[in-house]
Amino acid sequence: MAKKRVSRSRKRDLNEPDEFISFWTKVFGWISEYKLLFSSALGVMVAIIIVIIGMVYFIKKSEDKAFALLQQGITNYQTELKNNTPEKAFLDAGKDLQRVMDKYSNRAGGKLAGFIYANICYAAKDYDKAIELYNKSLINFNDELFIKDLILNGLGYAYKAKKDFKTAAGYFEIIASAPDYTIKDEALFNLGELYAAMGDRDKSITAFKEILSDHSGSMYIEIVKERVTG
Repeated sequence: MAKKRVSRSRKRDLNEPDEFISFWTKVFGWISEYKLLFSSALGVMVAIIIVIIGMVYFIKKSEDKAFALLQQGITNYQTELKNNTPEKAFLDAGKDLQRVMDKYSNRAGGKLAGFIYANICYAAKDYDKAIELYNKSLINFNDELFIKDLILNGLGYAYKAKKDFKTAAGYFEIIASAPDYTIKDEALFNLGELYAAMGDRDKSITAFKEILSDHSGSMYIEIVKERVTG
């Protein structure tokens, strides 16, 4: 019996999931290698950079109008950010991204728009809106572990900014307890700070010591040493 041939387009479709995983693995490796360039205060905003890189990669494979509109919205936001405050840029960008979300809610571009918008809301200190969008993104990307990681991180930062330390700690605990999270040391550092703020010095020191023992290349090493010995 002759073997059934697989068309080129079908082969391309079959290869795309592997390419997606490979791409995100490379991106997270890059972040891990160069994380000294980023401060913890801006940690959540790294997500915007990642998504932009991912969008540029996948837009070459897709004619989806959602991605084109998303790219336009991000470009407008970046332009506004150069000339205005994050709050002003947020108001203008929100309209563009909301349009993508509303029109393409079930498409990848619409879902990414919601995630990016959440990060922009965080930068503009609209933490409630950021949390709302992060939670929607958590549903949209529940099966995509890389992006889910960033969403949990964003929720942790947003609740931390709202001084809801217990809820914030819950999200960072999820990241810290999983064996394969790239930003585990960042989660542990935040937990150390949050536990201390809640008056639990023992748990705070335990979190900091885990960075020292398991994450020797972490950008937080020197700060943690002072916290542990101080």
